[in-house]
Amino acid sequence: MSEHDPRFWNTHDEAIAGRQTIEVPESSGPSTDRTEQGKHPMSFADWLQVQQQAHAAFAARLRLVTDWSAATPDDDWDVSDLVRHVIEEQQWVPLLLAGRTVGEARSRLEPLSDDLAAEWGRYSAAATRAWASVDPDALVNLSYDRVPASAYLREQASDVIVHTWDLARAVGADEELDEGLVAAAWTVFEPQKDTLEASGLFASPVPIDPDAPLQSRLLALTGRDDRLAA
Repeated sequence: MSEHDPRFWNTHDEAIAGRQTIEVPESSGPSTDRTEQGKHPMSFADWLQVQQQAHAAFAARLRLVTDWSAATPDDDWDVSDLVRHVIEEQQWVPLLLAGRTVGEARSRLEPLSDDLAAEWGRYSAAATRAWASVDPDALVNLSYDRVPASAYLREQASDVIVHTWDLARAVGADEELDEGLVAAAWTVFEPQKDTLEASGLFASPVPIDPDAPLQSRLLALTGRDDRLAA
C-alpha cells in the first residue's frame, strides 16, 4: 500500500455494522436516546457529529503550532509530517465518497502548499461537506476493499482523534480529549486490539492497568503512553 493511499485498518465485523453501542458520559459527546443501562447506540448522524468535533479539536491544537520541526509521538514524523498526514487523509474523502477508485482519486490529489494551517481549513471543510451528503450505506473504494461509507467515517474520525493527542503532546497543548470523542474512538479500536499492530500502521500496544482512564487505554492500544512525561 502506498503511504498516500487511503488507509483503512478497520477489519472487525462489529466495527462496520450499521450501529454500535457504547458507554458515553452523560455530559459530553453526541446526544441521542440512551437505554436504561446507559448504553448509547451511535447512528451515522452521531458519527457525523464526532467527525466535526474531532476536526475542531485538531484545529484548536494546530493553531498553537510554532515549531513545525518539533518531534511527535509518531517516531518517524515531526509536526509538519503529522499535520500533512492528517490533511492528506482528508484530501481523499470527497474523491472516494464520489465513487472514484483509489487510482482515479490519487490522480486528482493536489500537492499541499507550505501553509498547512490554510490547507487544513480547506480540506477539513471539504471532507465535512462530503460526509454530510453521502449515503451511509454507499460503498467506498479503499486500498484493499470496498466498505460502507459509515465504516470509512468511523475510521477517519478515530484517526483524527488519536492524532489530535499526538499534536497536543508535540506542541505542549492541552492533551485531554473530549470524553465523548474518546468513547467513540474506543469502539473502533478496542475490537481490533489483536490486529492493530499487524496492520503495520500502529506500534505495539502499551501494557496498562484495565482501570486506567479510558483515554489512556485508547492511546495504549495504538502504542502511545500518556503517562510518560512530554
